[in-house]
Amino acid sequence: MSLLITGSIATDHLMSFPGQFSDSLVVDQLDKLSVSFLVEDLEVRRGGCAANICFGLGNLGLRPVLVGAVGEDFAEYRSWLERHLVDCDSVHVSETRHTARFVCTTDTAMAQIASFYAGAMSESREIELKPIVDRVGAPDYVLIGPDDPAGMLRHTEECRQRGYQFVADPSQQLAFGDGDLIRQLIDGAHILVSNEYEASMITQKTGWTRDDVLDRVGTWVITLGAQGVAIESRKADRITVAAVPEIRKVEPTGVGDAFRAGFLAALTWGLDHERAAQLGCLLAVYVVEQVGTQEYVLSRAEFVRRLESAYGPDAVADIEPHLATFRP
Repeated sequence: MSLLITGSIATDHLMSFPGQFSDSLVVDQLDKLSVSFLVEDLEVRRGGCAANICFGLGNLGLRPVLVGAVGEDFAEYRSWLERHLVDCDSVHVSETRHTARFVCTTDTAMAQIASFYAGAMSESREIELKPIVDRVGAPDYVLIGPDDPAGMLRHTEECRQRGYQFVADPSQQLAFGDGDLIRQLIDGAHILVSNEYEASMITQKTGWTRDDVLDRVGTWVITLGAQGVAIESRKADRITVAAVPEIRKVEPTGVGDAFRAGFLAALTWGLDHERAAQLGCLLAVYVVEQVGTQEYVLSRAEFVRRLESAYGPDAVADIEPHLATFRP
C-alpha cells in the first residue's frame, strides 16, 4: 500500500513586510490599485503543496510518492526530498519549463499577498496514475492537491474510474475555478479538505449546500486556523480538535500542508479522525514557528511531550507506537 501525493512542486520566495497591508489600501480606490511594499527580508525556500506534504510524511517515517511536474532545475530539490524518504521516481521533468515559483509577502498581522508562476506544473496533465500504482502498489489514498487544473481533473477522473480512494484538496485553485470545475474535483472524494474560507467558496461556486457537499464526499475536513479543525460527515457526529499552542508565530506558509501530512499519516496507521486531526495540528505548529515550509526538524521526545501537553496521555498512547520510524 502507498500514498500518492499529487500537486504543485515549487520554490518559495518569502518576504516580510513590517506593517499591515490594510493601512495602505483605500477601499473605494481598489479598482485603481497600485501599491508597493518595502520588505525587510527575503527567504528562498523549497515549497509546493505536494512536496510540502511529502516532506511531512517522510519526517513521520512514511515513504510517500510525489506526483507532479518540474523543470530540469529540480535536481538539488530532488536530492533533498529523497533524503527525507520521499519517492521522486514518478516526478515528470519538463524539457522546456522551469519549476514553479511561489512569491509571497506576509505582514505583521499574518495577512499575505502572493503570486504563483506555474511553469512546468502545466505538464502534470501528462501524468497517468496507473503506471505509478503498478510500480509502488495499490494506494491507501491519492491526494489530489492544487496543480494544473487539467491535471487535477485527469487524476480525479482516473481515481473514480479505477476505484482509488482520493482526497480532494483543491485549495488555491478554488479562487480560479468555476463551479463546474470544483464540482468535478470533489464529487466522490473519500475526504475533502479545505479551510473555512474555502468551504464557503465551495458552496458559493458550486451552488451546493453544505449537506449537498456531504452527500458527495465521505468526510469534510475544515481547518480553522488558530481555532483548530472541524470534521464533518453525514454518518458521524461533528468532531472538533483544538490547535496546538505555538511557541512563537513566525510565518504561516505551509501550515495547511503539514496538517494534511499528519492527518494522512494517522489514517494510514489506522487511527480515527480525531487522532488524525490531532497529529495534523501538532505537525502544523512546527511550520508556523519558523520561516519556510520544510525547515522544521522534529525531536521525538519533544514531539511526544507537545502531543501529551495538547491532547493528553490517551492521544500519546494511540499515536506514539506508530512513531517507530520517526525521522529526526
